Amino acid sequence: MRSATRIHPTAIVDPSASLGEDVEIGPYAVVGAEVEIGDRCRLGTHAVVDGPCRLGADNVLSPSTVLGGPPQDLKYRGERTALEIGARNTIREFVTMNRGTPGGGGRTIVGDDNLFMAYVHVAHDCRIGSRSVLANSVTLAGHVEIGDDAIIGGLTAIHQFARVANHAFIGGCSAISQDALPWVVTAGNRAETHGVNLVGLKRKGVAPEVIRAIKSCYLTLFRSGRGLEEGLAEVEREFGTIPEIRYFLDFVRTSKRGVTR
Repeated sequence: MRSATRIHPTAIVDPSASLGEDVEIGPYAVVGAEVEIGDRCRLGTHAVVDGPCRLGADNVLSPSTVLGGPPQDLKYRGERTALEIGARNTIREFVTMNRGTPGGGGRTIVGDDNLFMAYVHVAHDCRIGSRSVLANSVTLAGHVEIGDDAIIGGLTAIHQFARVANHAFIGGCSAISQDALPWVVTAGNRAETHGVNLVGLKRKGVAPEVIRAIKSCYLTLFRSGRGLEEGLAEVEREFGTIPEIRYFLDFVRTSKRGVTR
């Protein structure tokens, strides 16, 4: 334990936990065995971190968050699995994140600079990238993958093994059962696509010619009446040198559940 760390007298910290510099642990918080807390992390009142779990630097845990709990999976038999969280994440009230399972690689992984609003649930074996926003009460089933810079509206549920691409935009109260495309607005129960997120692309400063290529790609693949393979080949011929288009095509081609259209 580092000398600059501040632990409230009512908090409980397991002797085996590792705390970095300038960590703050609030009233009635609990830090369990095999937990690593990075420098400058802040744990609010009644926050619980169970292990094995590792938090990088500068994470902020609001009151009553619960991280590193066992997976909600009937196949789980107490095996040693982990939750790994990167740096600078904001994790708001009542967020829950579970450890992985042996069948999913044993780890639930969260990247950097994400915002998890109140009541978000991240189930076992999920993989979440960086700079994404999960609004209030977003629920991820097991083995879900969320890319970088995605925005997921409140009260959305995502089916197990589904993927949300980089830069995807998902409207609130959606039910996602297939992969959600990059740069596209996806919404509804069951979800459908509603065109390219032109506002988001412009806000991010994407070049106009790239925006036109993304829009053409989406329309060719999903609104032209062509077969998917024919559409993929046509887009590749016309725009295949553009990195954003390469990512779009690769995401579609590697989908196992199919993509939301």
